[in-house]
Amino acid sequence: MPTFPRNPIMSLTAEQPRHELGESYGPDLRLADLLTPELGDLELGYGTAAGDVRLRTAIADRHGVRPEDVVVTVGGMHGIFLLAYLLEGEVVTTAPQFPMTRNAFDTVGASVRVVPLTFDEGYRLTADAVRAQLTPETRLVSLATPQNPSGVAVPPETLRDIVDAMSEVCPDAYLLVDETYRAAAYGDDPVVDTALRFGPKVVSVASLSKCHGVAGLRIGWVISTDSGLVEQLTTAKFSTVVTGSTVTEALALRVFEQEDQILAVRRPWLEQNLLITQDWVNANSELVEWVRPDAGALCVIRLRPSVDLERFRRAAAEGGVRLADGDWFGDEPRVFRLGFGFLPAGELKAALDALAEAVHAAH
Repeated sequence: MPTFPRNPIMSLTAEQPRHELGESYGPDLRLADLLTPELGDLELGYGTAAGDVRLRTAIADRHGVRPEDVVVTVGGMHGIFLLAYLLEGEVVTTAPQFPMTRNAFDTVGASVRVVPLTFDEGYRLTADAVRAQLTPETRLVSLATPQNPSGVAVPPETLRDIVDAMSEVCPDAYLLVDETYRAAAYGDDPVVDTALRFGPKVVSVASLSKCHGVAGLRIGWVISTDSGLVEQLTTAKFSTVVTGSTVTEALALRVFEQEDQILAVRRPWLEQNLLITQDWVNANSELVEWVRPDAGALCVIRLRPSVDLERFRRAAAEGGVRLADGDWFGDEPRVFRLGFGFLPAGELKAALDALAEAVHAAH
């Protein structure tokens, strides 16, 4: 019987520990930040299958497409699952990756071909590595940029070369690009253009959960300029959840109305916390190493061989430090994902101090 594989990443939804370094997003907004008197008059009926047209317009404007190209979903994972279901067949994807994405492919019974990414190579994806996994039966290529857990981005020229390879080997396949962290640039770093510019076979998936601090709204989207695929996605959404919540869609529209102000606060926050994390890695470089992320609220740390892994895990738990283990994502056991974007700078420093104690205790 089909089922959803269980992954320990579910533990991140449990009670928050003393030092939260496992989360992958920035600080939460409060409901009061979004409420307006007009929302009190909102009628609590069904929405539309594709999503509120004003919200779809806001999303479309930020991607240079039409509102008709956007389907609002219940978080980004809903969109990925619908694509996996509709495009059932051979999937080419990477490892490590966000485990729920791989679960979606496994749940629908897809044949999965994996492009391995490694710490030692900086999690850099090449078009040649993807091309080597493509076959005429490939229906979907699934990538994330920046990646989760590493925060490493796929260069635009690599994406273009992958699209070119797909047009030769599997011209009917789609390239799914998870762009959830695209807007989570550091400080004044430019935001990379959406991959949608590489043609109608590219599908973008993202959400408001990571960059904007409103994971509780459960608002995501799928964007495609292929009208036939959009029609299938809209029907699939209706067949699974009917419509989204009119309340959360209205609140999501408020987020987009305030997006410039929200990101103007978050990008310096992420930059500051990235530098704090970098200083911590440098100060403890005899025991840990990292791959510096390109964007996002997370990075990957690896314990050096002199650190006893099991002793470290026990010491971290005893110190109230929660991390995201690398094997949750299909990475090597000595790797873990560290989320530096969630805590304020002072609390992040305290959490990293506790983490340093655990590392040294296991040396």
